Formats: sequence, C-alpha cells, structure tokens
Amino acid sequence: MTAPGQEPGAGPGLRQIEQFLYAEARFADEHDYDAWEALWTDDAIYWVPAGGDLTSPGGQMSVIYDNRSRIATRLNQLRTGRRHAQSPPSGLRRVISNVEVLAREGSDTIVAANFILAESRERGVETWAGRTTYRLRTVDGQLRLAAKQVLLVNRDRPLPTLAFLI
Repeated sequence: MTAPGQEPGAGPGLRQIEQFLYAEARFADEHDYDAWEALWTDDAIYWVPAGGDLTSPGGQMSVIYDNRSRIATRLNQLRTGRRHAQSPPSGLRRVISNVEVLAREGSDTIVAANFILAESRERGVETWAGRTTYRLRTVDGQLRLAAKQVLLVNRDRPLPTLAFLI
C-alpha cells in the first residue's frame, strides 16, 4: 500500500513500516534502551506536546521535547536507575494500530498510527492512548526515526508522571 498519489516502490512498503513500528514499541516496552536508541537519526526530534499549537513546539509547553542529545541523556538516566519514577521500571505493553503512510518527502516517509499503552506501577495500571506521527528516514538501507510526535488524547488535562518511553 502506498500513500495516495505515490508511485509503488517510492519508499518503504507498509509491511516494512509496520514491522519497524512494532519493533520500536517492543524495544520501549521491554526497556531495551540500546536497541531503541539505535533507531534514531543524529538530527532526531522526540516531541510530546502538552496541548496548543501542534505544528511547532517553539514557545509552548511540551511534556517532552528532546533533540538527539537529550534523547541520549534521558536514556542514560533510565539505564542508571537514577530516574526514581522508573525504579523499578514500569511494566509496559502497547498496541499499535491504524498505521497510515501520510506522505513521502525525499528519503523520509511520514507515517501515523494510533496506540493504546498500559503502564503498570505500584499505584495501579494507567492507560495511555493517542496518535503518533513518525518521520522515518532510510539511512544506509535501514529505516530510522528522524522524528516522533506523540499526541496524547488527554494532553489538555493534568497528566500523571510520564517517566518512561511513550
């Protein structure tokens, strides 16, 4: 399946994209921080808006707005156990659905998918849901994450601690 108006073979196929998204979710859910970090490009952006304008994070509140360096710092904190909100780590499982190729821009493919995530902690089980938009880039023949924007369905309300990889 290709995006409307796209020629077949103009980028990665839907099956390859889905497999990449499923692997990215599994790495996050299983706290495989090395594998998850290896998915990102050097110019990557990881953004979870807190509401407001969804076209640009500048000048607005964000739950997460990380460049590649900050992604590495976040992961190092999780690896060392110094992120007390994740000691012990949350039990996580997510379901990815409604995967759509939205556009092709050069070597980038813009993809969106819905998700539901169950997080288990001592306080109970929290359910997170939303829509993620990914900018996937083919680098040396492999898909990589150039950007990930997570729109939580409840982003306009007070959120519980979000100390894991969403």
